[in-house]
Amino acid sequence: MPLGISGTFNFMIVFQAEHNILMHPFHMLGVAGVFGGSLFSAMHGSLVTSSLIRETIENESANESYRFGQEEETYNIVAAHAAWPVVGIWFTALGISTMAFNLNDFNFNQSVVNSEGRVINTWADIINRANLGMEVMHKRNAHNFPLDLAAIEAPSTNG
Repeated sequence: MPLGISGTFNFMIVFQAEHNILMHPFHMLGVAGVFGGSLFSAMHGSLVTSSLIRETIENESANESYRFGQEEETYNIVAAHAAWPVVGIWFTALGISTMAFNLNDFNFNQSVVNSEGRVINTWADIINRANLGMEVMHKRNAHNFPLDLAAIEAPSTNG
């Protein structure tokens, strides 16, 4: 279903407003997985580049860079390049799937309250307020009255 750029952003904003996907733990794990995979790719590129440019000497740590012919692995490439990003994408898919069944109770929507019952404002509260605004803006307005007709008193035309 090709939505285009504006359609995709409209979908994301409406989806956020209705389901608060940003505060869902599966979405958070998915973002960590995808960004973590990018980080591992950058680390791998840096490791390969550094091993091509400079070889470590015997009294340096293997963590400095890869030493040609070293027996032990510098890091686990299977976990870094295969498992981490794939599990992250799985968690993202699980998060979207739970939203398809309207299972919003996994979200961290609750406000933090102190011992006196007052709300301690956090970024989650700001996201919740923004969601309300986006949801209201998305709803169709059934009352399309001109402002002149909606006023309590009709404006005077006599001067």
